[in-house]
Amino acid sequence: MMKTFNLTHTDLNVSEIALGCMRISSLNEDQLEELIRCALDLGINFFDHADIYGTEPAFGQVLAKHPELRKQMIIQSKCDIVKQVNGGPRYDTTKDYIIGQAEQSIANLHCDYLDILLLHRPDPLMDPQEVAQAFQELHDRKLVRYFGVSNFPASKMRMLQKFIDQDLIVNQIQLSAVHALAIDESVFFNMTDDHAISRTDQILDYALENDLALQAWCPFQASWQDGTYLDNPKYPKLNAVLETLATKYQVTKSAIGAAWILRLPVKIQVIAGTTNPTHLKEIVDATKVELTRQEWYDIYTAQHHPLP
Repeated sequence: MMKTFNLTHTDLNVSEIALGCMRISSLNEDQLEELIRCALDLGINFFDHADIYGTEPAFGQVLAKHPELRKQMIIQSKCDIVKQVNGGPRYDTTKDYIIGQAEQSIANLHCDYLDILLLHRPDPLMDPQEVAQAFQELHDRKLVRYFGVSNFPASKMRMLQKFIDQDLIVNQIQLSAVHALAIDESVFFNMTDDHAISRTDQILDYALENDLALQAWCPFQASWQDGTYLDNPKYPKLNAVLETLATKYQVTKSAIGAAWILRLPVKIQVIAGTTNPTHLKEIVDATKVELTRQEWYDIYTAQHHPLP
């Protein structure tokens, strides 16, 4: 059975594994419906979207056809990344933009309201008072129930929380057994090793201190260049450890990779971005596995420097 936990300051009981919907554009409507129903059957009640993905309308078509499914779902979306015709993206956290994008996401998804809305990336031009006005209006109009952030350092979360009335309930960060910057910065504290550089502003400590939930995106990614670390010849030692543990627990290596994240002493969800129902079932098996301390460290040190 899928493990769940309560998001602090909410009435939301969320599944430890969430379905990330960034890549669902590769599916036709029947395949997408199959994936959604598979997720629900597995006990996944959390669906993660973003306006920038461009996939909300496809998901919304399934909900328009089967509106009864909405009652089984916790739907989250993100906004503030703006696509530009020429050049890279920019960010927009103005009141009108946040409200407009939330309204558009709700229309795209045919979901009546968003359970959670996240700011997708820190905006250097963000006026926290303007964000507060946007959040308040969306909350008052019952368009968004709860709010959070994505890829935010602890310092910026602390600053934003000072201005808004709603509790920021979640922060979505990149985290995997290879991309473990949030862990490295504490393990190698006060050392000259590059791993000691604080790149997440001690977000794990902030989450524990404030009973904040984290969401791990790209849980099996090594880097943008290398892609997944699973069965990647560049990561032989790590895959050998994963294979040993997968055999012991009678699951796949992806389940062990997800279990490694879930073993952290913080409320955390793994965002599974697969579009393959079989792979999704394999990832969900992570909730049946509780790695020992030794096993967790075996995975960590298989990729990272020896502990100080």
